[in-house]
Amino acid sequence: YRVGAPLLLLFLGIGLAAGEDGIGGIVFENAQAAYFIGSVALAVILFDSGAGTRIQAFRAAAAPAVVLATAGVFLTAVFVAVPTRYLLGLDWMQSFLLGSIVGSTDAAAVFFLLRAGGIQILERVRATLEVESSSNDPMAIFLTVTFVELIASGAGSLGDITADFLGAFVLQMGLGAVFGVVSGYLILAGVNRIRLEAGLYPIIILGLALCAFAATTILGGSGFLAVYVAGLVLGNRPFRGGMAFRRFQDGLTWLAQITMFLVLGLLATPSEFPAIAWQAVGIGLALIFIARPIAIWLCLLPFRFPRNEATFVAWVGLRGA
Repeated sequence: YRVGAPLLLLFLGIGLAAGEDGIGGIVFENAQAAYFIGSVALAVILFDSGAGTRIQAFRAAAAPAVVLATAGVFLTAVFVAVPTRYLLGLDWMQSFLLGSIVGSTDAAAVFFLLRAGGIQILERVRATLEVESSSNDPMAIFLTVTFVELIASGAGSLGDITADFLGAFVLQMGLGAVFGVVSGYLILAGVNRIRLEAGLYPIIILGLALCAFAATTILGGSGFLAVYVAGLVLGNRPFRGGMAFRRFQDGLTWLAQITMFLVLGLLATPSEFPAIAWQAVGIGLALIFIARPIAIWLCLLPFRFPRNEATFVAWVGLRGA
């Protein structure tokens, strides 16, 4: 709170210190395990983000926030790809992949700054930031996974990917949104029809949400979007065990975030950082000063945000990566 930095950076540092190059000396190189842990943790986080998003805020900022969460992420990835291409010498496909990885906004960091700072800002600006940061992970994940699959399949140029890219986008986001709404109402109906001990409701709700996440993913949709939308539906309706669920979910979301950042810290190898340090810093500066502001200004142009508000949105939207 004193320095205004996200608490999760501390746990990332702990993971680095505990890893193979730190004082802990733990050798962790299992990328598949890290992917599984990170996916489940992110599903829990997104379900909580959806449940914590007020429907009034969503309606007030739905149009600009959705544009930022989709087109904004894509434009950010495009603008980051250019310095990546020339600073790291990667090909364009790999450069777009790296841009996609850093394209999303971290909801926990944004919420922390808006709430811990005690600042008073216009409701539309606050709602836009909160909804965008809560809902843009599915787009970044879609872009990242798509470019990984394209690179692995040997797609050589951007012209090879247009049709497949658009088809996959419509399928994943469409199924994710539909299954999310259906799952949210099914969870709501199921919880309100059964009588349990108060402490069991949060476990049942989370279990059903993870089932919705898994089922949507298996059927080819975006499980991350589905679990966010399910949380949005559930969180704005009265249901049994609601108070216990919110307390339980708040603590579990913190645990999921801490676990994810610890695992990422363990997976990283700090001794390899110096070889690409100045290039990485250059890409980071381009992301902060060029990519994010330009992408935000372009996306908010149709909504006639005043220049100072658009600038504020551009600077507060911290990168999840």
